[in-house]
Amino acid sequence: MIQKTLWYESWERLKENKTALICGAFILLNLFVAGFAEWLAPYPFDEQNTDLLFAPPSFEHWLGTDDSGRDVFSRLIYGTRISLVLGILSSFLSLILGVLYGSLSGWLGGRTDAVMMRILDILYSIPILILIILVKLIFESIVDVKDPELRAFIGLLVALSIAGWMNLGRVVRGQVLQLKTTLYVESARALGAGHFEILSKHIFPNMMGPIIVLLTMQMPINILSESFISFLGLGLQPPYSSWGILANEGWRTLSLYPHLMIAPGVALFLACLAFNLLGDGLRDALDPSSHQ
Repeated sequence: MIQKTLWYESWERLKENKTALICGAFILLNLFVAGFAEWLAPYPFDEQNTDLLFAPPSFEHWLGTDDSGRDVFSRLIYGTRISLVLGILSSFLSLILGVLYGSLSGWLGGRTDAVMMRILDILYSIPILILIILVKLIFESIVDVKDPELRAFIGLLVALSIAGWMNLGRVVRGQVLQLKTTLYVESARALGAGHFEILSKHIFPNMMGPIIVLLTMQMPINILSESFISFLGLGLQPPYSSWGILANEGWRTLSLYPHLMIAPGVALFLACLAFNLLGDGLRDALDPSSHQ
């Protein structure tokens, strides 16, 4: 009952934050666009028209066409699907890895915790983009997937998930170290509760707030990382589209057709900004003392 009351109070505080609500609505709109891209896009993402190469924006093509005569607006809509799916799904996988690793490290403590944290420190010393590229290349070299685009998609998903769990794991470990010394956990131990029961019933529910906030903050990081990897040409390849692929295509003709670069850049900027502002709102709602 107390936990439900705390969540209700957090929801009431969140409703007062208009910026967070607007950002949440914008994210839901992007998810709707990603889910119904086939119905919302006026043209298929790979439909070429050689008579309309680099056509300027018009009523028929709102954002013009690219070097193959493909409709940029339609490709932007389809790109929303790939960028959001990779960013959000990899963030949830990172959350699972981070919660498992951090919980185990914090709960066991002692030498086990010290060794696990040193491993984390070693991983932290590797620049995140280099780590993503290395994991992706290693994964694609050892996994036998015939479809090259599916292999690239899964490779990016695995790489982003592995690169993103470290910060989550460190925070979860700190939460577990703090919560396992509380009176209600000690009481549960005295009553004979096992490790799994204590973690699942007493520790995990009480650290859901910070985890939700971290998950929301991790999503724009993964979306931006995917876009950068695709911008470098190491992600999915055309005619498939993500915001990074579109930015890569627009970069090559930036001086002549700047709108081809601006469109995916604005989409990426607005999505990342919305996730960050929503995360700030959730943090303030779940922990009012964080901004005092």
